[in-house]
Order: sequence, then structure tokens, then C-alpha cells
Amino acid sequence: MPWSEQIPIQRRMTVDELESRIKNLEKDTKILKRLYFVKYRYEGTSVEESAQRVGITRNEGYIWQRRWNENGYEGIIPRYAGGRPMKLSSEEFTQLQELLSQRSTWTTDEVRTLIYEKFGVEYTLKQIRIILKKLKMKYGKPFTHDYRRPDDAESLLKKPT
Repeated sequence: MPWSEQIPIQRRMTVDELESRIKNLEKDTKILKRLYFVKYRYEGTSVEESAQRVGITRNEGYIWQRRWNENGYEGIIPRYAGGRPMKLSSEEFTQLQELLSQRSTWTTDEVRTLIYEKFGVEYTLKQIRIILKKLKMKYGKPFTHDYRRPDDAESLLKKPT
């Protein structure tokens, strides 16, 4: 004898509205997956089976159902916390931008050293690249120089034969 569902799903929209939203959200896979879960629950499948069909745990299925029951469609939209706050204050960030604008080229190592010397904050090279992107600055990945290359290589290439 199967175990009966303890928490029923609330029908916050019609099946037609639900299917319409599913068709419109084919690119947003996170919401789409949650809508399919709700659709399976509307069809009468258990939370465990619906969760298994969309590839999540039973516990996560109950969380999605609770959010759906409380807030409907708005409840299943993923919530992003925004990540860890920056180590630099907004004033320090502005000051860094001014310091970086004094020169045209910087390496990520130089920027990391500058931030540590001026503000006493350590960042990884990945975070430095994220900061430079946020400042709308471009950076290039370093490449090795061939030690055998002559100093006047460009002029040698331009000489007519």
C-alpha cells in the first residue's frame, strides 16, 4: 500500500496557464524544471516521484512545493543572495579605479600587489580579473616570450628580400 501524501499541492493557476508558462520558459531551465515538478504534482504523482522525474531530492521537492503553495509562481523563482560582500569599501574601490587609470597597462599580479600595498587586502588572481571586469577594464592573459627572439624581430620581418 503506497504512502499517502501529507501535504497537498495547491492549484494556484490552471493547467493551461501552467503549460503556457512552460512553453514560454524553455530557455530558463531552473524555472522550467520547477514548473514541470508542479505539473507532475497537478497530475497526481507523489512528491517523491515528481522529484525523481525532474532529478532532484525528495526534500528539495517539498521545499519547492511549500514555496509554490505559499507564493505561487513567484515562489519558485530562484533567489540569489548576491554572494560575499567586497573586501574594499566603495571609497576604496573608487580610489583603486583612479590609481589604475594613471597607467595604460597593468598585469593582474601588479594590480593584486597594488591593492595589497594601498589597502591591505589580499585577492586571488581570479578575483582581480572579476574586479577589472567590474571596472570595465580589459586585461590580457600573459604569454611567454621566446628568449631566442631577436630584439629587432619586427624590422627583420619587414625587410624586403
